[in-house]
Formats: sequence, structure tokens, C-alpha cells
Amino acid sequence: MRQKSAAASTATSSVFMVAAVVVLAANLRAPITTVGPLVPELQRELGLSYAAAGALTTIPLLAFALLAPAAATFARRIGMERTLFCSLVVLLVGELIRPLAGSFWLFAGTALIGAAIAVNNVLMPALVKDAFPMRVGLMMGVYTVTMNVSAAFASGLAVPLADGWGIGWEGAFRFWALLTLVAIVVWLPQIYRWKSASAPSGKRRSSFWRSWLAWQVTLFMGMQSFFFYCVITWLPELGQGKGMAADTAGWLLFFFQFAQLPMMFLSPMLAERMKDQKVLIGSSVLLKVAGIVALLVGQGWWLWTGAFFAGVGAGMSFSLAMMLFTLRTRRPLEAAQLSAMAQFVGYLLAAAGPPLFGALYDKAGHFIPSLVLLLIVCAAMMVFGLGAAKDKYVDDDVV
Repeated sequence: MRQKSAAASTATSSVFMVAAVVVLAANLRAPITTVGPLVPELQRELGLSYAAAGALTTIPLLAFALLAPAAATFARRIGMERTLFCSLVVLLVGELIRPLAGSFWLFAGTALIGAAIAVNNVLMPALVKDAFPMRVGLMMGVYTVTMNVSAAFASGLAVPLADGWGIGWEGAFRFWALLTLVAIVVWLPQIYRWKSASAPSGKRRSSFWRSWLAWQVTLFMGMQSFFFYCVITWLPELGQGKGMAADTAGWLLFFFQFAQLPMMFLSPMLAERMKDQKVLIGSSVLLKVAGIVALLVGQGWWLWTGAFFAGVGAGMSFSLAMMLFTLRTRRPLEAAQLSAMAQFVGYLLAAAGPPLFGALYDKAGHFIPSLVLLLIVCAAMMVFGLGAAKDKYVDDDVV
């Protein structure tokens, strides 16, 4: 009888934890992607320049990078569950103050949102490794797909919420605070799960910075982030430059985003079953190359083909980058440490990508040099990714 009760309790706990992962993942991109479609209204009402409007995207990316190392430290001191719960509270505060009157609150709220999501970005792979040791691939797939589906819906619903519901951009921003409130309620019981947060024995916490394998994981993460944010920023403009109407070019970006989802879900499960991940990582990079070549040489249906291949490759490489944090480490806190290192460097590279892509366009007057830059990035991604795919652990590779 006691065994049945214990089994039922374990099953209930697992189901609850799945729900906790899903609802947290749903909050990790929606507060950011809801901004882009509302930028014209923000500029009109708050008098924002284009540079200031662009900062609404840059600030979260910089927060992702600069606060990544702190996330692992917080987890080590107070536990992952409590750190994640506190980050949700900070996220809620940011979402509530962001629509207050004046541009100061807009940027202050955006900074808090970026800080909260930065902590979640780092700790979620470690949490999945800790809570689902036998189902890491499945749950990483669930996590990444949920995050990106919510991001797509947030961008699609932004204008209908603001205009169709008549609640303005302020109400459209506050809408996503409801989802955060749900996540806080679901995560409240998790703050009572106290686990040892001591550093792994035998290694100094800074040692991963002296590991070539850790650097390969980090640079693969950085290159795929650079690629993704360049495409997500400039694909509509590229489409219009090749003869697409503005609304059609917007759907081209939507198509790129949704092309990511199937392999984003499947790749972590496949990676978990393989001795190494060279085939998956190599395939993801070659798909991106095919996509960029199609965007480079063609118009019309070539653009849709390019968006499809680039999207599938981007979905694979992002989920594989997340999965490498768990596959190249033995313990959850080591996964958090590697995740912090990779995201610190990776999002700094990502923040530099769109301006560099745009600067090359400004100098040449067309997108050929910018797309060639992405092909060079793919070559670097292949080199670092194949190294990161080796069947090794980072803490065995410290020099």
C-alpha cells in the first residue's frame, strides 16, 4: 500500500514538474517578441527614436549575456528552484512597470524583464537535467518548442490585442503578466524543494574557462545565436529588397520561425540517444548554408525555400546548443555553470550580429556581403560544433 502511495506521489510530482517547466518556458520570450510589432505605436506615443526603439531588443540580449554568470552563483547559494521562483517575481514586476507613463518605465521594465529571463535561460537546462535525468532529451524538446511557440504567438497577437481589444500597447504588454502570474502560482511549491547547492568536488568553479571543449560548446552557442538574430532582424527587409510586399515579407519571417519547431522538438531526443552529436550538428549547419544560398541567389519561391531550410537548421542548432549543456556535464550545477559561460559569450555575439549585418548592407547597398558573412559564421559553427559534439565531459577536459 505504501509502495502504491509512493508511486502515485512520484507520478503526481513528475506531472506537476512538467507543468512547471512548460509554464516557465512560455514566459521566456513572449515579453520580448510582443514589442516589435508595437514599435510604431511606441514611437508615436512616446517619441522614441529608431535607436531608442532598437534598444528595446538590445537591452534584453545584453542582460542575457551580462547576468548569465550570476545565475549559476545564485543557484549555488539558494538552490535552483528558489532562484527560478525569484526570477519570475522580478519578471512580473518588470511587466507591470513597463507600461507605466513615460519612457523611463518602459526601459526600466525592459531591463528587469531581460534580467529575469537571463537567469531562466541559464538554469532551465540544469533544472531539466536534475528533474528529468531519464528524459532530458524529451523535456529539452518540450522546453525549447514551448518557448518559441509562445514567442511566435506573442508577436502575432500584439497588434490584435492593442487595437482589436482596444487596450492599447499598455494593455498588450500587461496581458503577458497574467501568464507570469500563473507561472508564479505553479512554481510556489518548488521553493520548498531545497537541494544541496555545493560546487562539484575536485574542480574549481572557474575551471570551465580553461576547457577547450567548454569553449567549443560556447562558440557554437554564440555562432548559432549570431545567425538567428541576424535572420530574425533582417529577413523581412531582405524579402522586400527582392520584390516582396511588406506584409508578405512579414509572413516570410513567420514561416522561418515555424519551420524551426519540428526539429527543435526532435533533435534533443535524437541527440540523447547518440554516442556523439556530429551528424545532427553537421546537418543543422548544412541546412543553414542551403537556406542562405537560396536567399542569396534567388527571388520568389527561392526566398520561401531559403527561409524553410534556414529555419529547420536554426531550430536544430538552438535545441542542440541547449542540449550540449546537459550532455557535456555530469551534474546539474555543472550544466548551469557551462550554460552561464556559453550564454555570456553567446548573447554578446548575438547583440553584435544585427548591427554588423546592417552595416555591411549600408556600405554595399545590397545584402550580398551580409549573407556571405552568415556563410562564414556557418563555417565557424561547423568547426566548433563538431568539436563540441565529441563524447566527452567538460570537467575531464580542463587544461
